[in-house]
Amino acid sequence: MKKAILILFLFSGILLKSGMLSAQEFLCDIRVTAPTIEGTDRRVFEALQQSLYDFMNNRKWSNVNIKNPERIECSILLTLKERVSSDEFKGTLNVVLRRPVYKSSYNTILLNYVDENFQFRYIESQPLDFIENTYSSSLTSTIAFYAYMFLGLDFDSFSLYGGDPFYQAAEAIVNAAQNAPERGWKAFDGNKNRYWIVENMRNPAYRPLRQFLYEYHRMGLDLMSEKPDEGRAAIGNTLGYLEQVWRDRPGLLFLQLILDAKRDEIINIYSQGSPQEKTKAVNTMREIDPANASKYEKILAPK
Repeated sequence: MKKAILILFLFSGILLKSGMLSAQEFLCDIRVTAPTIEGTDRRVFEALQQSLYDFMNNRKWSNVNIKNPERIECSILLTLKERVSSDEFKGTLNVVLRRPVYKSSYNTILLNYVDENFQFRYIESQPLDFIENTYSSSLTSTIAFYAYMFLGLDFDSFSLYGGDPFYQAAEAIVNAAQNAPERGWKAFDGNKNRYWIVENMRNPAYRPLRQFLYEYHRMGLDLMSEKPDEGRAAIGNTLGYLEQVWRDRPGLLFLQLILDAKRDEIINIYSQGSPQEKTKAVNTMREIDPANASKYEKILAPK
């Protein structure tokens, strides 16, 4: 009996190492910095970093079976700017989500966002708890919110509207946080916060942007290693979804998140296009991203 158990244990270990068994969803790099906070034992920041790493990477966030090689790559940079009290901090949270492109070593950015409204309490060695559909704390609820947003965006990029259940989970966190004292959860906290991120993702009026996420990646980028001209043409078609939403809601947060993630990539893609493709792409991007119109001039620059 013991021999059978040992064999099963060893076999399970082999499966885990090879990625044949399901693993946690994320391979997330976590960094905590406090460049302007003085007079504090730095060990508290190191402990917070390790706690967040474990919370993000060692928790199972869904029922989806994800193999080790398929874990979603992301990063979270927490920059602490003020120690309000012995256990309360203020800072910013830079969240970045990446996605591999088919048959290439290139990772594309899906999200690069700085959350300015982050205030939380943390006691060293205190476990980070989170219960779905409840507001656990500013710290764990915020990290859980972005975990679900990461899952939603990643799944949207592989299947049309595939991120729905994860946006629903993120929305449940926002709803549970409506009585929380911290900022960033409510509609009247500003037009750029967690409330509006998930509202935009869930709003049927902005579904063309989610269609963009799917077609841009699956029919465009994933094709470019084998058929670059076809992939670039497909990406050109997806720019119409951005234009469609921009004409109705030019200041939409969801649209801005896409532009911030894709601006440099679109410039690089169309720098290799035909003269007609270049002109069309530049005209479209100048219209929907006027604050950065001069950057798209690079597409037209002679090689």
